[in-house]
Amino acid sequence: MDQEQQTFIPSLLLVRTGQPVNFLNHDDVLHNVRVRDDETKESAFNVAIPTGETYTHTFKQDGFYDVGCDIHPGMSAQIVSTSSPYAVLADAAGTFSIPNVPTGPYTAVAYSGAKTIEKDINVGPGTGPVDLTGP
Repeated sequence: MDQEQQTFIPSLLLVRTGQPVNFLNHDDVLHNVRVRDDETKESAFNVAIPTGETYTHTFKQDGFYDVGCDIHPGMSAQIVSTSSPYAVLADAAGTFSIPNVPTGPYTAVAYSGAKTIEKDINVGPGTGPVDLTGP
């Protein structure tokens, strides 16, 4: 996740639990990155990152995390940390693709704002699109 023009880029970042994530500051001012667990509000970390510097963090638990900068309160973002290898972000039209999913039963989970949609699916040879727009 980068910081440019007093904005976190991207505003929503999907990361793999247990893998290192870099937080950069390409802005011309000092920022800090304050990350809290969305559910518990516990701090994951809060570090100052001078211009041109990088901080690396490894999320140890799956979850949603709120990101902010105490110096610039208008800066915010979210991070989703997941151990699933089958997690993706949808494009602007809401479409996505997860290639090479092994055959078997799964529960597909989609998040849109505060809404969560879960649907049991079976993946098999030639499985086509799955509609997650409703129950």
